Amino acid sequence: MKKIHKILVIRFRRIGDAVVSAAICSSLKRTFPEATVDYVLNEEIAPLFDHHPDIDHLVTFSRRDMSDSVRYLKKVHRIMNVGQYDLIVDTRSTLKTLWFSFFSLGTPYRLGSKKCYNPLIHNYRVANEKQGDVVTRMLMLLQPLEKFVQVHYERFFKVYTLADERDSFARYMRSKGVDFGKPIVICVVATRLTHKMWNTERMKATVERLLNHHPEAQIILNYGDKKERSLVKQFHDALQNHPRVFSDIDAKNLRELACMAALSNFFFGIEGGIRHIAQALDIPSFAIYPPDVDMSKWLPNPGERFQGIAPGELADAKMLKRMTPQEKYDLLTVENVWERLQPMLDKFL
Repeated sequence: MKKIHKILVIRFRRIGDAVVSAAICSSLKRTFPEATVDYVLNEEIAPLFDHHPDIDHLVTFSRRDMSDSVRYLKKVHRIMNVGQYDLIVDTRSTLKTLWFSFFSLGTPYRLGSKKCYNPLIHNYRVANEKQGDVVTRMLMLLQPLEKFVQVHYERFFKVYTLADERDSFARYMRSKGVDFGKPIVICVVATRLTHKMWNTERMKATVERLLNHHPEAQIILNYGDKKERSLVKQFHDALQNHPRVFSDIDAKNLRELACMAALSNFFFGIEGGIRHIAQALDIPSFAIYPPDVDMSKWLPNPGERFQGIAPGELADAKMLKRMTPQEKYDLLTVENVWERLQPMLDKFL
């Protein structure tokens, strides 16, 4: 095998995708400890991976880069011309990401998922589209390397925060009234996409049970954009502005969001990027999965600390096929959720 000096891992898209795909970077760093690993990301997500020991350089693309085809192609060409990579792992394997390998056909190892359009561009392709959870699918892309080297697979994806970052955000949380002598739950009750939200009354009833069952627990209602912030404020109002619920703790960027998660004892709420961040920080988590999110795919490494519930578990396949997404979501009751959530809260709070 040609000596591997420089590796490029390509992973555009959202927070959750990028967080779980960090497992590939860690696997490659274990396998080729002397190589540099560059990680291609959307610009707004990249800071989350600052200080990651298995990622040497973050290669970022702005929204303008992604929306202007000529600008995008010029930037990809420049990166590949300068980079001189020995190994490319294209986790997306889309027509758009294919250009990284197209502009670097001299790279001896160009890995991607098996598609009808990439046999001449990716010289090592893996049929991983329907193979287990997202981490399993990502790591399968490294299987062709087993012909040449012992691949050290790392299933656990990580995000790292610094002590001074956490200390700074902890001071801010204290200024808002958070007591670090008592358990803290970071909670997602609202999402940017309304159809992903669980029934508000049922969520409210579940949160009330949590507060009653754990009389010292504090809940931070997390939000992203202005729409979510407004929904969170309405939710807090419906709880009569409960003094152990906080709707005004604002993480202004992903570094602060990671610190918020790191300073919490538990995550509960609707599946999304913050849940993946919590798992990457080893914070026990229980997530509610909307009907259009496959829990078997998006709950990697499930176990005692990381669990969830999905509507698809509560009815047989024939029944589900006849139901609308909202009807599926309505299968989730407070009792369904609490039955699984309570044992985790009792163990970890």
